[in-house]
Amino acid sequence: MTLREQWEDQASAWLAWARAPGHDSFWRHHGEQFNRLLPPPGALTLDIGCGEGRLSRQLTAGGHRVVGLDASPSLIAAARQADPSIAVIRADAAALPLADACADLVIAFMSLQYVDALPAAIGDAARVLRRGGRFCMAIVHPLNSAGRFESPAPDAPFVIKGSYLDSFTFSDAVERDGLNMTFHSAHRPLQSYFAALESAGFLIEALREPSTPEQIITRDSSRRWLRVPLFLHLRCLRP
Repeated sequence: MTLREQWEDQASAWLAWARAPGHDSFWRHHGEQFNRLLPPPGALTLDIGCGEGRLSRQLTAGGHRVVGLDASPSLIAAARQADPSIAVIRADAAALPLADACADLVIAFMSLQYVDALPAAIGDAARVLRRGGRFCMAIVHPLNSAGRFESPAPDAPFVIKGSYLDSFTFSDAVERDGLNMTFHSAHRPLQSYFAALESAGFLIEALREPSTPEQIITRDSSRRWLRVPLFLHLRCLRP
């Protein structure tokens, strides 16, 4: 199965996971950390890999005119039901059904590790951006997806048993507070993302490696994530 097919298969599990109040890192710290990177609202913001629409709704509330795009028919239907005022389109990230230079902001929040054709997706993000527009992206940090902590201890060693430099797909089954979700993802080293951005003509304006904020830690096992970045955030310019 492709990553797209695997995510459609997990759509109902993701809806429960993403919409449980305070359950996901998006609600606890990650969405706020990412929003600090975004430019002010402009004429049109595209939310690539919008899923069930939580970021699109947040952006709309902040004054953005948003079009959400996702390949999953189930998640597109859920996004439309949650807020019919937001335009959402079922689309392949590597072949967006939109005109050249139609947007001044393109966002790919936690979606690029789930696309099958990364260079094509980043290239199409550049195509639909006007000159001077921004592309903001968040992914699972490639260091995170390459290795694991050996135990829940706060000082547990973080170990990479294979090769960080190889690209590979993997599935991570997670149970938390009675909810289950299997994340089907692609690990790619940093150079894969940066080569795609370079090929698309982007210049990187800002880079962040957010970890779990100290103030939200409620158990000792979470202190491991003060030492290793969970995510990678980039803001890029189409010059």
